[in-house]
Amino acid sequence: MIGLLIAIFVFNLVSFKVNKLLNKKQVAHIWMFTVAFQVVVDQYVDLKYEGYYYFSKSIDIAAVLPITVLVPPVNIVFLNWYPFDTSVKRKIIYILLWVIFMLLYEALALLPEPWGYFNYGWWEFWHSAIADPILLYILLKYYQWFVK
Repeated sequence: MIGLLIAIFVFNLVSFKVNKLLNKKQVAHIWMFTVAFQVVVDQYVDLKYEGYYYFSKSIDIAAVLPITVLVPPVNIVFLNWYPFDTSVKRKIIYILLWVIFMLLYEALALLPEPWGYFNYGWWEFWHSAIADPILLYILLKYYQWFVK
C-alpha cells in the first residue's frame, strides 16, 4: 500500500505539472475513459478469469485506488508528451519507451506488500508487454476521436 500511495502522489503531481496540452474538459474525458475502460478490462481479466489482481483475489475496496487515481494521470502524461506532429518512427519509439516504463513500474508493483499491490494469477510479464501498446493505442485513438 505504501508503494501505491507514493505512486499516486507522484503520478498525479507530475500529470498536473506537465499538462500543457489538455484543457479541463479533455482531462475529465481522459480520466473517465480511463476509469471506465480499466473497469471493463479488470472485470474480465481480474474478476472473471483471475489473470491478475490488486491486493486480494476478491472484490477489494483498495483496488479502487489504482483504477481511479493512479492510471488516469499516467495517461494524461502519455498524451501530453505524445509526438503528434512527427514521423511514424518517432511515434513508435515513443510508445515503446512508454511500454518499457509501464513494464518497469509493473515489476515494482509486484513487490511484496507494503511496497507492492499487484499480483499475478495466470497473467505473466509478456502478457503486459503485448497488451500495453494496444491499450496505449486505444487511448490515443479515443483522444484523437473526441478532440475532433
